[in-house]
Amino acid sequence: MQKHQVNRPSDEGGRESLNDLEYLGREVKVAREGRKLTQSQLGKATGYSESYVSKVEAGTIIPSEKFAMGCDLALGTNGAIERLRERLVKRGHPSWFAPFAKLEQKAVEIFDYSVWTLPGLLQTPDYARAMFRAGAPEQPEERVEERTEARMTRKEILTNETPPAFWAVIQESALHSHIGGSGGMRDQLLHLTEMAQMPNVAIQVLPYEAGAPAATEPFIRLRLRDGREIVYSDTAMGGQMSEAPDPVAFAARAADLLRADALSPKASIRLLKKIAKGIHSDDED
Repeated sequence: MQKHQVNRPSDEGGRESLNDLEYLGREVKVAREGRKLTQSQLGKATGYSESYVSKVEAGTIIPSEKFAMGCDLALGTNGAIERLRERLVKRGHPSWFAPFAKLEQKAVEIFDYSVWTLPGLLQTPDYARAMFRAGAPEQPEERVEERTEARMTRKEILTNETPPAFWAVIQESALHSHIGGSGGMRDQLLHLTEMAQMPNVAIQVLPYEAGAPAATEPFIRLRLRDGREIVYSDTAMGGQMSEAPDPVAFAARAADLLRADALSPKASIRLLKKIAKGIHSDDED
């Protein structure tokens, strides 16, 4: 099969239906019930509340390292819970995005078309942090930092020994949202100008005056070492990844048209600097 829908899975009881966080929670629950402990008793044994244990088992929060170690001690799981947590934190990406992130590491060429927000591979920590907070205000700060760290680790693909050729076309609208505050956005724009100086990175801005774009939804196109081409499109319900000829051909055609309509890389850098210069930091407002 060439087309893969990678949506957030629901819990229907099987391992394949659970995301990593839900799976970890279920393992805690199974081990707790095997020891005939209540959630309250496990909470006391680990130094946490019954409510905290319930949230971990429901897969709604990532347990702390202290809690995971406490579970292994109280439940006799020989480090299994701590290892599951470590794997989850290192992975860092939503389970529906993970298959694409794995393929991205094998890419020799990456084309990223962004509409309202900036490409993940070009984001600063403050920008990424603000995006994660906005998307799930209820999540603990620890989870925000874990996700931010995972995104920064993902960016290292652009600076490794054999980096892919990365080409981004960014709609101008994405440059005017003060994500992370005015000062944070100014730093982000200047970061883009620095990234654009790298020999393997090209950034073009699609200006307002370009009119109707060749594509209205953001997408990423990969070319892998083995010659395969893959298209990924993100949505509120998850992501869709395809190797089918029609989506791949559409993405290639759209990428060509978008690059043709966008400002040149040099003109794009000038625009980025101009917009950054016009932003006053929060302290100056």
